[in-house]
Amino acid sequence: MIAAIDWKTRIIERLAGSEPRHAAADWLLPGLSLEQTHALSRFLPQTLLAAAVLVPLVERAGRLSVLLTQRAVELKSHAGQISFPGGRLETDESPLAAALREAREEIGLDPSFVSVAGYLPDHVLLSGFRVTPVVGFVRSGFELSLASNEVQDTFEVPLSYVFEPANHRPRLRRLAEGAAEVELCDIPFGNHNIWGATAGMLITLYRLCTREAPP
Repeated sequence: MIAAIDWKTRIIERLAGSEPRHAAADWLLPGLSLEQTHALSRFLPQTLLAAAVLVPLVERAGRLSVLLTQRAVELKSHAGQISFPGGRLETDESPLAAALREAREEIGLDPSFVSVAGYLPDHVLLSGFRVTPVVGFVRSGFELSLASNEVQDTFEVPLSYVFEPANHRPRLRRLAEGAAEVELCDIPFGNHNIWGATAGMLITLYRLCTREAPP
């Protein structure tokens, strides 16, 4: 297990100076390399909706954990899935403003507890969203208030667990009819299974921090 690395310092170094990406070629399909993304880009919707999520890294006693939500089962899309707080950008809204607003609306996280580290490359979802992941450190002492119509529960996973390669469970998945199968990773944790876009964004952060297959 990778235990000796100061992940906070590594994340700050790797995300230093990062900005939201808007170049057409500068985005990823969650969990895939840039080459795999390009190979599958023709299967994506022609029009993409701008969205943002907050990747909250909670600091407690010198350790980091990832704060995740479980979406309400009554939602029309992605019901019950594990996700980050986030949603569509409003008119003239920046990804940072949207991520912080959605985190406050969905789980009651006060933006004053969040210190932004930077941005991951945009991730494009098959559902038609181009998502900007905003990585932020969250100091302890916050209180959450869940919007029950959107969020069923929240939980935390140690970042050291997320960044342990043995916890990345590969599986083959066909993202679209006619497309080749690709290997994606799930991250099981207790009774939860982190997969899809959420796992993909965490894998992107892991690769950025370890220089493994950098995007």
